[in-house]
Amino acid sequence: MSALNTWKREMNVLILGARGMLGHDLAAVFPGARLCGHQDLEITDEAAVRAYILAAKPDLVINAAAYTDVDGCEDNPGTAFAVNGEAPGYIAAACREVGARLVHYSTDYVFDGSTTEYVESDEPNPINVYGASKLRGEQNIAKNTDDYLIIRTSWLFGRHGKNFVDTIRHLSRTNETVRVVTDQVGKPTYTVDLARKTAEIASYPPGIYHLTNEGVCSWYEFARAFAPNVIPCTSAEFPRKAKRPAYSVLVNTKTSPLRHWKEALEEYLNTTVNVP
Repeated sequence: MSALNTWKREMNVLILGARGMLGHDLAAVFPGARLCGHQDLEITDEAAVRAYILAAKPDLVINAAAYTDVDGCEDNPGTAFAVNGEAPGYIAAACREVGARLVHYSTDYVFDGSTTEYVESDEPNPINVYGASKLRGEQNIAKNTDDYLIIRTSWLFGRHGKNFVDTIRHLSRTNETVRVVTDQVGKPTYTVDLARKTAEIASYPPGIYHLTNEGVCSWYEFARAFAPNVIPCTSAEFPRKAKRPAYSVLVNTKTSPLRHWKEALEEYLNTTVNVP
């Protein structure tokens, strides 16, 4: 039996953040998993996290819960560090106590963008609150358990949540032109592909993994693939509250690659063709 089938069929799996964009696709890949959303558990409550996980007795905990509003994190750093920084440590400690492996998702924004690409062993240096809070989460996991997979990913899009593709498609239909930045470069990632790959590597050796779809592009190049009326601009011309890294290309050195983002995007657009 493959590792994928082993984790799906034989193990007791708990998915935190199960009602989010990635969580929905994880639930499809792990059909027997226990699904936990914000209304079921407040992950910033250390005692509640411990009690919930000890009662569930999982073999594998997948934490897809996060505060992902990058600009919102600048306004609410306390919430960002509570959800993204401290809560993963609580989850990791409970996993260690119950004997469960932890899979947790982090971000390309732990890096500063001063070089064109990053491998798993490169030194993080976040330049915004979101990235700093996610790095704190990575550190707290490593302090509290040895049995973890931290999966750094980037530029997520999927069917079950707000994302760049849907936002730009809406703006494209309602505006003559849409400005999109050309000087931020990374790798778009389809949550369906990320969820499937998570199942594949769930039994891999502990450590940090970079998982994205293949292919490097700017936000403008990404938008051009599905919106005809986008026009290029610079980050200086389109200021945001949080500073973004110019280059946040994650290089996967530990697993087989995912398909190209253009192929994944085509599938996504086909599944959402009638979505307004």
